[in-house]
Amino acid sequence: MESARSNLDSTAGEVVHPEWSPLSIHDMTVAYHRQPVLWDIDYDAPPGKLIAIVGPNGAGKSTLIKAALNLVPTISGSVAVFGGQYRKQRGRVGYVPQRSSVDWDFPVNALEAVTMALYRKIGWFRPVRKHHRQLAMKALVRVGMQDFAMRQISQLSGGQQQRVFLARALAQEADLYLMDEPFAGVDAATERAIVDVLRDLQQAGKTALVVHHDLQTVSEYFDEVILLNLRLVASGPVEEVFTTENLRATYGGKLALLDQVGHRMTMRGEG
Repeated sequence: MESARSNLDSTAGEVVHPEWSPLSIHDMTVAYHRQPVLWDIDYDAPPGKLIAIVGPNGAGKSTLIKAALNLVPTISGSVAVFGGQYRKQRGRVGYVPQRSSVDWDFPVNALEAVTMALYRKIGWFRPVRKHHRQLAMKALVRVGMQDFAMRQISQLSGGQQQRVFLARALAQEADLYLMDEPFAGVDAATERAIVDVLRDLQQAGKTALVVHHDLQTVSEYFDEVILLNLRLVASGPVEEVFTTENLRATYGGKLALLDQVGHRMTMRGEG
């Protein structure tokens, strides 16, 4: 079994990230205005798993994803995607940002928004061809949005917008997906659609790391969990790591909620 942590090359003194890990983080620290928001993070994502990133507000969950994508600077540490630098593996990574961070007034329809994800394959300043539109439409079909392909994104509901951005990531045909709160503020139908897509991705051998807030669905939707609160509290298979003790260490005094989640997990285990 491979080591669960990155190692140091004894000759070069450099971090050697395991090539088997879709996302490998070593000694990563991030700060905003000199205030640490992530501290000394070490983590190697197992391949082919659905992984929830869980923690209280301000725990650094979104920052973890953004730092992995070089969207925010780090003070120290290193990140590798499939054992290499992210800039060289960018085509293997799909990203679904928070819906609140997107300019939904941008004048494009749903099909055009998804097609934008293919520009790396199309080439900048080259024409979008029928084949590319077909790929984008195929992604919209996967999330049940084909009937809204010509609808301006500003005219879509929140759940529909989230599906479009999920389709945009799917169109990239990536191997690793990083999703920042895809379930936030969506309706039940969209939540089911997202779960179905995640499971399809896993069956295809893909890996997904998902910032998630609903503790009561973690064990239902995900295989593994990262418990985060500035530091990495625990990580691993849900059945081993997602315990009341670890949740208390992650969330501190919110005991009523944790007891409710713990009771639900116990009842599920007995069933």
